[in-house]
Amino acid sequence: MISLFKKTYSPQERAIFRFLRKNELFSELTDKELSEFLPFMHLRNYKENEVVFFRGDPSQALYVVKKGIISLNIDVENQFEELMQVKTSSFFGDNSLLPNKYRIYHAVCVSESAQIYVLPRLNIVEVFESNLKIKSKMMTAMANYYNDYTSQLFTSYRESFGFFDLTKVFSKR
Repeated sequence: MISLFKKTYSPQERAIFRFLRKNELFSELTDKELSEFLPFMHLRNYKENEVVFFRGDPSQALYVVKKGIISLNIDVENQFEELMQVKTSSFFGDNSLLPNKYRIYHAVCVSESAQIYVLPRLNIVEVFESNLKIKSKMMTAMANYYNDYTSQLFTSYRESFGFFDLTKVFSKR
């Protein structure tokens, strides 16, 4: 039976939903759940070498790359070392999901241009507080993401054993 009161979405909204579902953070959310974020998604344009944020800045937003490439890097002895490149449909700035955190790396546009959806932390928290199911799905996705990241870190460490002291990573707990 078809509900006469079921919300319908525009082709543009459906396109944004399809785009967001390519990202593991949003992949398990329904159209209705994704629609909660629409009013807060701000599309920003960046040019090559433009900084999205600096290490040490307050973590006030989550970013999802619509188009372009963003380099995440750290400064080591007055030089920048690239950690990774973030491309279409990927997210960064995820520590904004935690309260009172600061950026731990720099984010810089390295493609000719980039379009990035910016989701302010304040609005994400608002959605989480009003819908615990969304929060649960996204936090589970984050836990899976960090599990994969930690697994890759350990694999990398095993392959380059001796280049850094892994106990320094875990000794501050």
